[in-house]
Amino acid sequence: MRQTHQKPRNHKRLGIMGGTFDPIHYGHLVAAEMARNEFELERVIFIPTGAPPHKTGRKIASSEFRYDMVSLAIADNELFDLSRIEIDRIGPTYTVDTLHMMQEQYADYELYFITGADAFREIFTWRNPNEVLEITQFIGASRPGFDAFVFLNQLQQEHPEFYERMHFLEVPALAISSTDIRLRVRKEQSIRYLLPEPVRLFIKEKGLYHE
Repeated sequence: MRQTHQKPRNHKRLGIMGGTFDPIHYGHLVAAEMARNEFELERVIFIPTGAPPHKTGRKIASSEFRYDMVSLAIADNELFDLSRIEIDRIGPTYTVDTLHMMQEQYADYELYFITGADAFREIFTWRNPNEVLEITQFIGASRPGFDAFVFLNQLQQEHPEFYERMHFLEVPALAISSTDIRLRVRKEQSIRYLLPEPVRLFIKEKGLYHE
């Protein structure tokens, strides 16, 4: 697996963990912690999406509920932070807009955007992908056995200028998925130990993910 992340001495590194987090689970948390360690990130900021343009086909939990679940999940890690930057924005939220705002706010940092490998492979369908890749390096967190060869080969052929800015990170806990958790809740199956206990209790209290 290609990993090119020697730390430049004149920059601090900041991780940005974007996602719907519907709900957040241990896969997200382990990915953030592994990325923080492997890429020597000083902190990781979790940014729940507000109105994600790619999720229009299904109903998602309210942004405030998703924000609260992330807050509960990261409360015991002093190196994890949480931002409302997308939740408070009116209308669809695009990564390129968020990154511009983060770039202004953290001008002394080199940004590393952490996302799932599936979204990682679709980056050139995002709004202004070239602009996105000029602002930040990307870490694609993948479950074991994920084959990145085809994508990386295509990237090297078609966008060689961005090849060194995109990295894959294998995360065993990503066998857990938000989709599976929502399905388990609908089927009244146990989700204990798939996500932090305060998040599980929050889902139960608010009656989330039942049809």
